Amino acid sequence: MAFMAACSSFATFHVHTHGSNGPLATFHGSQLKWKGRRNPSSCKVRVGFAAKAMSSDSNDSAKQMKFVYDQMEPMEKCRQLDTSPSPHSLSLFSPSKINVFLRITNKRPDGFHDLASLFHVISLGDTIQFSLSPMSTKDSLSTNAQGVPLDDRNLIIKALNLYRKKTGFKSFFEIQLDKKVPTGAGLGGGSGNAATALWAANQFNNCLASVKELQEWAAEIGSDISFFFSHGAAYCTGRGEVVQDIPPPISLDTPMVLMKPQQECSTAEVYKRFQLNKASTIDPLRLLEEISTNGISQNVCINDLEPPAFEVLPSLKKLKQQVLGANRGQYNAVFMSGSGSTIVGIGDPEPPKFIYDDNEYSDIFISDAYFLTRKDNEWYQAPDSVGVTSGGERNSTEAVQGAFR
Repeated sequence: MAFMAACSSFATFHVHTHGSNGPLATFHGSQLKWKGRRNPSSCKVRVGFAAKAMSSDSNDSAKQMKFVYDQMEPMEKCRQLDTSPSPHSLSLFSPSKINVFLRITNKRPDGFHDLASLFHVISLGDTIQFSLSPMSTKDSLSTNAQGVPLDDRNLIIKALNLYRKKTGFKSFFEIQLDKKVPTGAGLGGGSGNAATALWAANQFNNCLASVKELQEWAAEIGSDISFFFSHGAAYCTGRGEVVQDIPPPISLDTPMVLMKPQQECSTAEVYKRFQLNKASTIDPLRLLEEISTNGISQNVCINDLEPPAFEVLPSLKKLKQQVLGANRGQYNAVFMSGSGSTIVGIGDPEPPKFIYDDNEYSDIFISDAYFLTRKDNEWYQAPDSVGVTSGGERNSTEAVQGAFR
């Protein structure tokens, strides 16, 4: 039997057997409402986003958003990407993401922080080739990028080990990782690799697991990995592992430029310097509503991790200020993604001219990008082209490799 929801106090849920013509039981309460950012993390229902702002009946100035849950929507299944019962080799695009806004809302007893963020997949990504290995004891990973661990510290290997643990799958893989997403960038490149590895392993195993199961398992090895099993846009809470799939609130053809200096921000150090009492107090659902209604602007692209990241890396603060100072309507917003160190300019695929003219930025990683989604039962598809720049050369292999030194 499959329980499609587990929060009878908050939402309708149905209990049914696979293949039955209808639910065996229905518990009344077809809509879930909660105030502000509060989202009961124990609720296991799939979210369908249908948000409308409503005036609060309380004295609180916050608004409420109504999320409608469709418990009868069937679980998404992975479609075989090969005509044979299971593929022997599979090449997949592994995308990255940006945080359009990132609010840190609470410090948890376990030492982690609660966040509320609009995550969106973008077109900058890696390519991973998976082949069945003749070895029956370990995976083999190779890559074009220096400094990337090739053992079980790598999230790809962790994801494959997790999949075998959950399903009893016995096969191991030879993996070739063509890395284009820089490390330490706040773009979730490693998390995207792990999600792609889970998807790939499931393809080799005749799609034994549902996408929902892959998403839930992913949270065991990383907070951001679960997001990639959305359709590309999601409102994420908890540590980032509570994923509410939403329709893209931003036009997919919106251009952007990613600018990452060689220096990296330690995520642990950024959070260590974060002070909750100095963070924004704006309701993240208001930010989501504003973006959905009016699009991206500077005042909605709030990242509470910018101040501590700028303490860790003052040159990153300088870069953002210079981009803002050079902006003459070129960008709708300029902000840092994740915990850094990538500065994102939304609205134009090109960096400001000073990036090319100033020797200080001769080794900066630059890439254009746009927002990306995936279709039901398919993984993300590689874009036709993404321009990567460093030292003035587009699509340069040396430039890509330089981003990992």
